[in-house]
Amino acid sequence: MAAFPPSGTNGFGPIGGDARIKVIGVGGGGGNAINRMISSGLQGVEFWAVNTDAQALENSQAMNKVQMGAELTRGLGTGGNPELGEQAAQESHESLASAVSNADMVFITAGMGGGTGTGAAPVVARLSKELGVLTVGVVTYPFTFEGRRRGHQASDGIETLRKNVDTLIVIPNDRLLDVVGENTPLQDAFLLADDVLRQGVQGISDIITIPGLVNVDFADVKAIMCNSGTAMLGVGVSTGKNRAEEAAMAATSAPLIERSIERATGIVYNITGGRDLTLSEVNRVSEVVTSLADPSANVIFGAVIDDQYEGEVHVTIIATGFAQTFEDNLLHGKGMAEPPAVSGNGGLPWNRRPANNQGAGYLGRSVL
Repeated sequence: MAAFPPSGTNGFGPIGGDARIKVIGVGGGGGNAINRMISSGLQGVEFWAVNTDAQALENSQAMNKVQMGAELTRGLGTGGNPELGEQAAQESHESLASAVSNADMVFITAGMGGGTGTGAAPVVARLSKELGVLTVGVVTYPFTFEGRRRGHQASDGIETLRKNVDTLIVIPNDRLLDVVGENTPLQDAFLLADDVLRQGVQGISDIITIPGLVNVDFADVKAIMCNSGTAMLGVGVSTGKNRAEEAAMAATSAPLIERSIERATGIVYNITGGRDLTLSEVNRVSEVVTSLADPSANVIFGAVIDDQYEGEVHVTIIATGFAQTFEDNLLHGKGMAEPPAVSGNGGLPWNRRPANNQGAGYLGRSVL
């Protein structure tokens, strides 16, 4: 068991408001994801890399690191064995508890199906929840081509993780194939999976940490995400004359989101644009989102001006509070390695795919 002392500059950025947010990358996939977050300049969060692999930790850009199971694995990986990953986390539970302490919100990100992330992520989550921290899991489910064993291990790990988090966002990697070409290099496909994890975390943390014209308070987010089960996360980006409507449609027209957002009991959405963002554009986004939502749902929104998004509109939507049976269907029937074909949603206008937007559908996430 080893906790690395802080080094470098990539750890904790200034936070808008009082909420302290930590992002814990568990295992290889989680570590890759936080490296992408750091490289992209994600601010306002504290990064932690957690792994049994000493070499992977050495190469991590995170300021804070915990080497799990030093005696058990002797600084090596877990060989794809989740039980070994869990044992390593148990061996290092004091260091892990320290990592998740003094936080208001903890994201636990991992690639499910291997050994360390699958076995250790639920342990980290349990320690976080026991401290009363709002705990959100953002994980990937492996590509079909990675094999049945990895898929089964991922399913088991996700079930265990779900019992130990407030909100769980699962991103089936196969959904990435919906938005990339068949000739995409294998390495690029895995890099894309890492980047989707990054976007899943950033989509929520930006809502809390970036001061806006219409602020979303951390208490509002907590009210919707606390003990909410499976969440859907959609992000749409667009430019041009109809950018607001198109970004909203991209965020809500994902194959899974369009079938489920109306079943949510809680929705948080955020609109981000440059100084050219207009009141009418904010209103148009709101019209699209509220037209989909259940009238009785708790809906909260924020609006942020960010100069780097001049000419663009970004829409982020978090939908939570699904019935348990529907949640199980998402995780086991539609959210995993064999998603069904989608033929549309009854002709609703937001099912169109605008030519100049960016958006695609996953369980938990839409947008690249």
